[in-house]
Amino acid sequence: MSVLQSFSLEGKTALVTGGAGLYGRQIALALARAGARTNMTTRSRERLSELEESFGRQGVAVAAHELDQELEESVLELRDRLVAVHGRIDILVNNAVARTMGSWDDPLEAFDKSMRINATGLFAVTRAFGDVMAAEGSGSIINIGSIQGMVGPDEWLYKDMGFHGCFPDYFYHKGGMLNFTRFVASHYGPRNVRCNCISPGGLASHRTPDAFQARYNERTMLGRMAGEEDLAGSVVFLSSDASAYVTGANLPVDGGYTAK
Repeated sequence: MSVLQSFSLEGKTALVTGGAGLYGRQIALALARAGARTNMTTRSRERLSELEESFGRQGVAVAAHELDQELEESVLELRDRLVAVHGRIDILVNNAVARTMGSWDDPLEAFDKSMRINATGLFAVTRAFGDVMAAEGSGSIINIGSIQGMVGPDEWLYKDMGFHGCFPDYFYHKGGMLNFTRFVASHYGPRNVRCNCISPGGLASHRTPDAFQARYNERTMLGRMAGEEDLAGSVVFLSSDASAYVTGANLPVDGGYTAK
């Protein structure tokens, strides 16, 4: 196999949780374009057909499934359905996240709900699909973290912007995800299942205010926020045989934000 061939995902089955968001869409699109039989999840049953059609317009087939990450029975039902259809799971991308908190002063119930989805739910998904991979003797788990799991909040970015990004539960979960990645890598390593984390920086969209984008750009080495394809290469690399000896690692994809 040549180096370029080792990046191919032909014949592999992939699942991306939270595939409807800005990062989730480009992750699912990248896996499908690399040859994987790609599945994605959303909490909204009403959007399943719409999402599949939107990927079809981009020239790829991505199957959309309903998943409530807060409920283990929903996780297990999806696992059983995908194994019944595909016979195996080769790639799991844990991208889903629920934003239940708006500020430090929110009631504890908001933090508790975040824990059930973003911590307990993440574990449930990882265990359910990771055990399938372990039984097969191969697989790749990729956790989508954040630079907000690597560094503390920079309140200067949000000064006079009318909004903020300093959510305590989000920093808590994304920071914990880094060491959870190492634990999973250790747990599944003897059965040839790898686990790595990607920590993206901020993603520019049509909703990003120009003033915030200009300020954020100053914090990066490349002078820009992430775009619609900046996660694609990293995800395909960590999903493929090209990264066969990489596990327990965290890859910042942030334009140099955390390297300053």
